[in-house]
Amino acid sequence: MLSQGALTGIRVLDLSRLLPGPYCSMILADHGAEVIAVEGKKFQSDEMFFKEISRNKRHVSLNLKTQEGKAIFLALAKKADVILEGFRPGVVKTLGVDYETVKAVNPGVIYCSITGYGQTGPMWDRVGHDVNYLSISGILDLIGEKGHPPSIPGVQFADIAGGSMNAAIGILLALFAREKTGKGQYIDISMTDGMIGYLTLPSFFTKLTGQRYERSETKLSHRFACYNTYETADHRYLAIGAVEERFWRNLCEHLGVPEYTSLQYDEQRRQEIIAFMRKTFAGKSLEEWEEEFLEVEVCHSRIQGYEEVLRDPLFLEREMIVPVLQRDGTLSKALGIPVKLSDTPGSLRTPPVDFGEQTREVLVELGYTNGEIDDFIERGVV
Repeated sequence: MLSQGALTGIRVLDLSRLLPGPYCSMILADHGAEVIAVEGKKFQSDEMFFKEISRNKRHVSLNLKTQEGKAIFLALAKKADVILEGFRPGVVKTLGVDYETVKAVNPGVIYCSITGYGQTGPMWDRVGHDVNYLSISGILDLIGEKGHPPSIPGVQFADIAGGSMNAAIGILLALFAREKTGKGQYIDISMTDGMIGYLTLPSFFTKLTGQRYERSETKLSHRFACYNTYETADHRYLAIGAVEERFWRNLCEHLGVPEYTSLQYDEQRRQEIIAFMRKTFAGKSLEEWEEEFLEVEVCHSRIQGYEEVLRDPLFLEREMIVPVLQRDGTLSKALGIPVKLSDTPGSLRTPPVDFGEQTREVLVELGYTNGEIDDFIERGVV
């Protein structure tokens, strides 16, 4: 097994902030890429500096609105394989750090922009956040209870699934293409575009049935008893995902209602079956149901809270919850690396850094003296 990650030797310059870009560069850093995050000092006290996703990176503060700051950036860009940014379209052009400018000094660079609505189209310059990308893409309309307003999820699907992960995929594709062509390229990632891709099953079922795909009224969202959530006697919740007939049959037979097996997707009696399941599951505690289902092949799982996830044996064994030594010598729990490679695994090599922590270190590497760096600090360049 190699001690290096799959991306060891790849240099990434990350101009983004908040969640989508920094999460993407964390994925790359976890797998060995050398990532330098660059942010203006005006964001130093911003509560939206998510330290948890600054692990395995170095962080530099840099004022790109100064000539010296721009020169420092271009010096870093010359040595970069990948540049990542998450400004609104047009901002990097105004700052003079856009793709064409960087390409002039580094023709092989891969330059990735993450925005809400993309670099083109009628909404290219509109501001937004996760909830906006979920809503306009049709995703938010499918989340929540029937007869109630759409429910905003507690995690940022558009930011991470639509932005971070698609950006990481795009960067890896571009790196692979560069191996064959020797050329870099520009990547335009729209978080809204990414969410459109999640309409695959709604599109399929709408074409299949000719019926409108409605909130909590679909085959895979509460409409039928086989794919639903149920409250238990101790006011916990159990999820049932018995989509295939054999799993549904196992459940029905175990609960003493084999006659429901053939009625899995029966529209006339679905409410009757759901009512039976609700009453039945309310009769025992979550722990009792889990113990009971150990010998029954039914797609079931407890609905866990965050604190339970942190101590779940599955995630501890899978190293998805791992101890990390902080800079003060204390141990804390961190989320692990989901992509598990056998020969070049990712790793948590360094704990999250503070804002601008490696500014001096990186500038020294570029050849600047301590005196010059002190002057930059005095004049607000870094």
